[in-house]
Amino acid sequence: MTLTTLLIIFTAALLIATVSTPLARRAGMRWGFIDRPSARKIHTSAVPRFGGVAMVSAVLIALLIFEDRYGMSQLASILIGASWVSILGALDDRWGLRPIYKLLGQIGASIFLLLSGVQVSFLPSPYLNWLVTIVWIVGITNAINFLDNMDGLSSGVVAIASGYFLLLAVQSGQYLVGGLAAALLGASVGFLFYNLNPASIFMGDTGSLFLGFVLAALGIKLRFPGNYAIVTWMVPVLVLGLPIFDTTLVVVSRIRRGLHPATPGKDHVSHRLVRKGFTQRETVMLLYLVSGLSGMVAQFVTHATVLEAYMLGGAALILSLYAMWWLERIPLLDQTEKFDKDTMPGT
Repeated sequence: MTLTTLLIIFTAALLIATVSTPLARRAGMRWGFIDRPSARKIHTSAVPRFGGVAMVSAVLIALLIFEDRYGMSQLASILIGASWVSILGALDDRWGLRPIYKLLGQIGASIFLLLSGVQVSFLPSPYLNWLVTIVWIVGITNAINFLDNMDGLSSGVVAIASGYFLLLAVQSGQYLVGGLAAALLGASVGFLFYNLNPASIFMGDTGSLFLGFVLAALGIKLRFPGNYAIVTWMVPVLVLGLPIFDTTLVVVSRIRRGLHPATPGKDHVSHRLVRKGFTQRETVMLLYLVSGLSGMVAQFVTHATVLEAYMLGGAALILSLYAMWWLERIPLLDQTEKFDKDTMPGT
């Protein structure tokens, strides 16, 4: 596979997502895939949440057209696992699904991927590698879902992360990762046209769970033969640093307040920044910048020595802990309090 092929995959996914998203919007309204305003949400009008179908279709079609060029069965395993969690997301979008059922389905998809050979391999024990693989896949899948809480936020961050994965894959000659990343980038950018503030369609769990699963698989498949595994394991963690940070903040905050981690609420990084005085658009742009900077650090780590990498990793951890402390000090909105519709019409 050449750079031209990657460009074709990106362009195909972009065009398919751009054309199919308006169709998904109409279908979502007709079939009842609608996100209605409520006390725990910040949009003020009914919005279809069927955009994930357009994104999934864009990725699958763009990749399957070039399937013969991969010659790797792991591609099929990744797409099957991602499609399975996407189906669970679609059921949740339409009829509602208990979190435990989605979690069990995600674990099953992770085990399926593990059995196909897509797994973490830098730890000394195979059992630890298996455990970390499942935790990573389930964790990132849900982190992207958690991040989908404001117009354009999740789709934009996925586009940034996919762009970095594509760049890193090309640099190391990994075309399975490159093809997946190119398709994901194209689908995310195509959908983002309609998902920016004010969004006319949401991706729903159908899209966010699919995107998260594929990103998790990309992070595992990425390899850096020119550096040590004890260094390069940080690369996907840094590329996906923002969704990991947001999920950690929300889970820790809810547990501290005596709430179940799966309890919906307006306590994400984005909500807290708006509470601090930023508009929704300013918040999303700021978080895009944070995601981009985190990816730049990841790019540097690929060529860093062990000492340099762990100094950077330590600095990132300290900065994250300080940011978590600072964000936790911002008063949270009561579930019944409304955002101003001009600043917060998001998801």
